[in-house]
Amino acid sequence: MRNDQSPDLKTVWIVVPALNEATTIADVVTGLADLGYPNICVVDDGSRDATAEEATANGAHVLSHIINFGQGAALQTGISYALGKGARYVCTFDADGQHSPKSIDSLLTALLGARADVALGSRFVTKTSAVPRRRRLLLGAALLFTRFHARLNVTDTHNGLRAFTRRAAELITINQAHMAHASEILQKIGTAKLSFVEVPVEVSYSLYSRRKGQSGFDFIKILLDLLYRSIALRP
Repeated sequence: MRNDQSPDLKTVWIVVPALNEATTIADVVTGLADLGYPNICVVDDGSRDATAEEATANGAHVLSHIINFGQGAALQTGISYALGKGARYVCTFDADGQHSPKSIDSLLTALLGARADVALGSRFVTKTSAVPRRRRLLLGAALLFTRFHARLNVTDTHNGLRAFTRRAAELITINQAHMAHASEILQKIGTAKLSFVEVPVEVSYSLYSRRKGQSGFDFIKILLDLLYRSIALRP
């Protein structure tokens, strides 16, 4: 619900990284547009289906990678584009239909209400969560690693719902091209000493989104990527 803490929607850009999401991207874009958000940027990350065409047909700004670079790279492409267009607030949103468009309202309200630099969506702020047990265990392992490495007391490390002020978006450059970008963002929030607020959000795990989700092997790769990077960047 919008109130006095809500920003001018023309200053908000929503970045949606997408890979082979022709099935869901039209609903995602129209769902956000129906709430009054005029600036939706879909980054087609080398899709082999009609993702770009569907997004364009439904009014999104569409940027296309010729090949698949990874979700982190797609987010950085979209964020850079939004900043170049004068965005005051940049939000990130998944393309598989598991997020409610109304979550963007909640993130922005919390961001402005707390006068924070970043608002992070979390499935675990409250006791109830629809996260499948196996995924919850994998997320728990990633959470422990991130808390130790980033020294950031968060409850959810891999949630695609985020809202940044312009200042925060300019200070956080995503270098991890693939799924380790989520933990990298948290590390950079800590390093830059940006203020943040966590916001409870609901995630709908449909059969489609479960098939598109990360496997246990993906999480192992994420942890190895982060560990390698942390060692490589040591002075």
